[in-house]
Amino acid sequence: MKRLLAAAALALSCLGVAHAAIDAYTFRDDAERARYTELTRELRCPKCQNQDIADSNAPIAADLRKEIYRMLGEGQSNQQIIDFMVDRYGEFVRYKPELNAHTWLLWFGPAALLLGGALLIGVIVVRRRRQGDEDADMLSDEERQRLAHLLDKNHE
Repeated sequence: MKRLLAAAALALSCLGVAHAAIDAYTFRDDAERARYTELTRELRCPKCQNQDIADSNAPIAADLRKEIYRMLGEGQSNQQIIDFMVDRYGEFVRYKPELNAHTWLLWFGPAALLLGGALLIGVIVVRRRRQGDEDADMLSDEERQRLAHLLDKNHE
């Protein structure tokens, strides 16, 4: 009985998620619809962090979709629409920020960290190999004799 009640409660709590709003816009042609789809997939929802405005149910994403639809109706180009969104919400709103002085770390930082990590691992491996060779040469005469005796004993 408890499981049945828990399942019913879970089903009722999921109902709020299931009724997401669907935008119903009419476009002049398929090219304008394709531009709208491309723009809504290219721009990030400012509230949802890592979700484009096409998939987001946040109210701000709905407002941005309306704004894109309005600007397309006015005949603005994709670049004008993107520039407007960047001016209003910052470079964060773009999934692929432009390469400039402010974003070079974003573009090249991961590669630099990867190369730096590989270099560090290489240095550690070389140092350990050298240290291992030096440790092998640092046996005292007593240790060498003991080692020789153990090795001879194993061969017999």
